[in-house]
Amino acid sequence: MELSDKVGTELAGKVALVTGSTGGIGAETARLMAAAGAEVVVSGRNAERGAATVRSITDAGGRARFVAADLTDPAALRRLAEAAGPVDILVNNAAIFPGAPTVDQDPGTLDETLAANVRAPYLLTAALVPAMIAKGSGSIVNVSTMVARIGLPGLSVYSATKAALESLTRTWAAEFSPAGVRVNTVAPGPTRTDMVLATMGEENAEQFAKTTLLGRLAAPREIAEVILFLASDRASYLTGATLAADAGRTAV
Repeated sequence: MELSDKVGTELAGKVALVTGSTGGIGAETARLMAAAGAEVVVSGRNAERGAATVRSITDAGGRARFVAADLTDPAALRRLAEAAGPVDILVNNAAIFPGAPTVDQDPGTLDETLAANVRAPYLLTAALVPAMIAKGSGSIVNVSTMVARIGLPGLSVYSATKAALESLTRTWAAEFSPAGVRVNTVAPGPTRTDMVLATMGEENAEQFAKTTLLGRLAAPREIAEVILFLASDRASYLTGATLAADAGRTAV
């Protein structure tokens, strides 16, 4: 996707931090937010891919910078929060997506997934939300998954961490929204990302996508559009909500 040469104004004057934005849903979200006028802090582990995301934004007239961070490392999280500075929008998108039956799941991967998918958004939110509260406004969007609501073999760890993130959304909304900070979740269905295809394989992913009402994989941009909506003032009366962007898979 290429951005329009004309940068919009919907998010003008706002700073957005998008974790895991070196590819997939995160990169598309970063591009859309930059196209809407936000200054975007792109974050991830791969500096080369991060630079490519930033370049795609700046070449289209947007503003972005890259901050490398391994979100399984609490010290790296602190450095990311400091480097980002005060933000208006936080998108907790970065995640690890392990696939293994419960009896075969190794403890190391379990711990790493809990660290990336639960501890990282928890600590990053705790570090950045005070500035939002002081300002009296802000939007936090957590990225979950439809498998937080349905049981699928081999995804016990991933689904459990995302269910925890949805629970945090509700608690954080109760804690922060009276001060003007909205907190919401988008729960995508099967999406054509490198992470999904690497874990499931393209054929399996395509077959699984056929179980949705629309019968296909989502494009990363389709999910990014929902994230942009939740982050924007168009969703000004939404907080504590989880929006299912899963082609109806959890509706029937």
